Amino acid sequence: MLYYLFDFLDKQYDFPGAGVFQYISFRALGAAVLSLFIAAAYGKKIINYLHYKQVGETVRDLGLPGQKEKTGTPTMGGFIILASLLIPVLLFAKLSNVYVVLLIIAAVWTGMIGFIDDYIKKFRNNKEGLHGRFKIFGQVSLGLIVGLTLCFHRDVKIRVYEQPFVSPELGEINRFHDLVNPMITTVPFLKNNSFDYSMLTFGLIPESYTWIIYTLIAIFIITAVSNGANITDGIDGLAAGSSGIIAVTLGVLAYLSGNVRFAQYLNIMYIPNSGELVIFCAAFVGACIGFLWYNAYPAQVFMGDTGSLMLGGVIAVIALAIRKELLIPVLCGIFLIELLSVMTQVSYFKYTKRRFGEGRRIFLMSPLHHHFQKKGHHEAKIVTRFWIIGIILAIFCLVTLKLR
Repeated sequence: MLYYLFDFLDKQYDFPGAGVFQYISFRALGAAVLSLFIAAAYGKKIINYLHYKQVGETVRDLGLPGQKEKTGTPTMGGFIILASLLIPVLLFAKLSNVYVVLLIIAAVWTGMIGFIDDYIKKFRNNKEGLHGRFKIFGQVSLGLIVGLTLCFHRDVKIRVYEQPFVSPELGEINRFHDLVNPMITTVPFLKNNSFDYSMLTFGLIPESYTWIIYTLIAIFIITAVSNGANITDGIDGLAAGSSGIIAVTLGVLAYLSGNVRFAQYLNIMYIPNSGELVIFCAAFVGACIGFLWYNAYPAQVFMGDTGSLMLGGVIAVIALAIRKELLIPVLCGIFLIELLSVMTQVSYFKYTKRRFGEGRRIFLMSPLHHHFQKKGHHEAKIVTRFWIIGIILAIFCLVTLKLR
């Protein structure tokens, strides 16, 4: 909203300083500072309100150290992240940008799924919360919206540069054409780094139906990353801190992809209008850091599914928008290993129970962070080490830009 206001003031009245709102860097900084301020300044009021409503965490006795002390800690604190994310985005971003609109929808959509789950748990006294099939349905629905939008919206483009034309009068002239609704993505680590999803048809169906494959992949990615973030949210500060690290990396990649000079220099896809995602990523990082003020050990509030499902869903949509979804297994490595630890533990337990009559375990407890708690590591140390791993993975993802 502020962008349009100051754009009007600049063009109509030549208002001093109004032109600075044209710069993505300035608006990203403003969004980050405002989101951090909202989370830090109003987080305590939201926590007090959750206390008043007696929205406290009911902790099952799993024999983990420090577990009983968490009983009664307010949950549904994801509202802090959601509010401190959306308000700066609405103020500083271009709301006509298709990618910004998609991310706002993703944040609200997944936040609502998590809220319904938390509401059923706390106010309906149902420990199971929203049934799994309804969660999956909500995530699949969001995947359909995102996938179909990226496949058919006219503003979704990738610019392809051709061999420059040298004119005796004008010198070198860049030539390019825009691919509208391209079903291609970036392959990390490789020099010729584009992959066309039409190759997955294997000639069995016409290439005009590639959008079906792309949409199914978008659904899978959004569902997997959202659930991975949800599972990671098991100890104080882990999900929020890891998400902040991922968002910083995605913000850098979005900036490079949306800047024609950097994109050409690094030989990566130039995606027109994707630079606006930097504002969203900046607000996302500010919201995560502000929330960590209250969520770091010992936590004063838990984000609940309201926050964790939203974090994963937004991260997945950003990666899809900037064509970096194949980096997700590396960039979101913490989410992936947490999700795989649960899947392998459950699968192995069921297999051994069927074969040997009793279930056996690979880990002392899953998700993986609980395994390390069972081994006697302090919660804060586990979180810090997971953050360090997340930072290493993020740096590695950025280094791949030059490795190619």
